[in-house]
Amino acid sequence: MRIENVEVWDGERALGAGSVEWSVADGDGTITSVSTGDTKDASASGAAGAGAGLSVIPGLIDTHVHLIGYAGRGHADFLSWPLTTRPEEQVLHGLAHAQAALRGGVTTLRDLSADEIQFSLARGVNSGLVDGPRLLAHGMVSMTAGHGDLFTPAAFPIRKPTADGPDECRKLVRHWARAGADGIKIATSGGVLSVGDKASWRNHTRAEIEAIVDEAHALSMPVAAHAHTAEGIDIALDAGVDSIEHGTLIGDEQAARIAASGITVAPTLLINDRIASGERAVSPEQSEKAAELVSRRDGLMRAAAEAGVDFVLGTDANGHHVDFGDQMAEVRAMARVFGWTAERALQSATSRAAAALGRGSSLGRLAPGHAADLVVLRGRPWDDIGALDVSRIVAVVSRGRVVAGALPE
Repeated sequence: MRIENVEVWDGERALGAGSVEWSVADGDGTITSVSTGDTKDASASGAAGAGAGLSVIPGLIDTHVHLIGYAGRGHADFLSWPLTTRPEEQVLHGLAHAQAALRGGVTTLRDLSADEIQFSLARGVNSGLVDGPRLLAHGMVSMTAGHGDLFTPAAFPIRKPTADGPDECRKLVRHWARAGADGIKIATSGGVLSVGDKASWRNHTRAEIEAIVDEAHALSMPVAAHAHTAEGIDIALDAGVDSIEHGTLIGDEQAARIAASGITVAPTLLINDRIASGERAVSPEQSEKAAELVSRRDGLMRAAAEAGVDFVLGTDANGHHVDFGDQMAEVRAMARVFGWTAERALQSATSRAAAALGRGSSLGRLAPGHAADLVVLRGRPWDDIGALDVSRIVAVVSRGRVVAGALPE
């Protein structure tokens, strides 16, 4: 298959007017060639023919989502719905969320609080059984009364597994590895949507966290660390985690450490903005916790970006506070908060996000040998980030097949 006479942005830079060609074998598509003219000439003359005014970019990559939540019409309570809904039904809602993201130009998702439901969903999608974006899933190792555990009311008897003490932590890492996890998620601070804690609370001891990270790395699994506070970030960095999730109150010292280490941060801007403003049926406790964080966030994060911290797209989308399809809006928010150029913002959702997942050699770029995951848009979002909008999507190609819209003829 081939798309031609379009402006090509390859995940790092604009290449000018040209074409992208790919082949599909064994259910997956691989880019075979990217042919372009001179960027300067193409910019002056514009693409001609059926693709005039159109551009092609790699499919977006969201490194932090939560697929399992109500995806139907109407409204369901965010906290109680997972507790009262059968796993067999939950997986269908997760699939609906994944497909909504795909229609919004997101061709890879990483679920950061997964269990057998998401592992099963990922196997089904990644094997081509059903259409959906590429899925990765991390199992969470949470302590009793920790951030993950506090999504379940105290009196409810059926709880997600927790681990207390280094040995239990190692065992739960091994459990998730056997179940099919791609990685591990931990929390080194409290959270916002979890009930009854504070963002400043410690989660797990250092000995427990070190055991989790050591065991995960021994099993070739990366570790993503939820951390809102400077202290939580330091604890995670001391343990050698592979990414920081949120990083809301990142200070100068933490920014320097992160930039030097080369790990990434997923800032999850929209969700905390919406919770802080009281949107989407949040409790006063949740809104208050988010507002306290957001009031200090933007200046700290902008300074961290200027210090070289590699922020990548991570929305924390859950279908309630942030929709699957809001990813382009998150990228625009990142450009605004960090003072980035449109191109730097777009890199955060493509080539840099792919590298954050350890998939930089196969995802996030329009280059021969990379996956044929791409989005055709009206306009040039690497010049004007406002053009990165779902209303401008002409076609989405995933695994080499058109899954939304239609390619220009």
